[in-house]
Amino acid sequence: MRRLGVIVAAGALVCALGGVVTASPALAGRGPQWQPPTPGGPPFTLPASYCGFKLRVAFPVNHEYTKVLHHADGSTTFLFTGAVTASYTNLQTGKAITVPENGPGKATIHADGSITEVHTGRNGPFILSPADATRFGLPTVSVDAGKLAFSVSAPPRVITSLSLDGHVLVDVCAALT
Repeated sequence: MRRLGVIVAAGALVCALGGVVTASPALAGRGPQWQPPTPGGPPFTLPASYCGFKLRVAFPVNHEYTKVLHHADGSTTFLFTGAVTASYTNLQTGKAITVPENGPGKATIHADGSITEVHTGRNGPFILSPADATRFGLPTVSVDAGKLAFSVSAPPRVITSLSLDGHVLVDVCAALT
């Protein structure tokens, strides 16, 4: 289960980074440029083990820009800024909430494949496996405010550290129960 949570988190990161590949050549110029957002992002469904019901996560609004920085040591840093709105739906009851999740962030994929991320502002969706949620004292699916920092090991992906200098704004599972 821990791997699934990390895979989902990594998948969300990959989806957020999808706009990097489709950036317009007109943005070429000196140094890294801010890449425009891609529409939405693919919705996905979390299994019932996260909330006690299947949870659909979609991104109806994406105004998040990304800048990609390649480093000599083989690592790549992604800077994020702008606003994203996520919608969460309990597929058992149909109850849904929509939450703005704007806030800058920075993700570095190191040459060894490990990942370090830091987000400030409103962060979400932040998804943890049930085991990691227990380990770090956070909900499995949440929107947080403040500084959220975490590190993930190179494969097999395991969260090695996590800190939230802020608070949970929305415990998504509890809000949809």
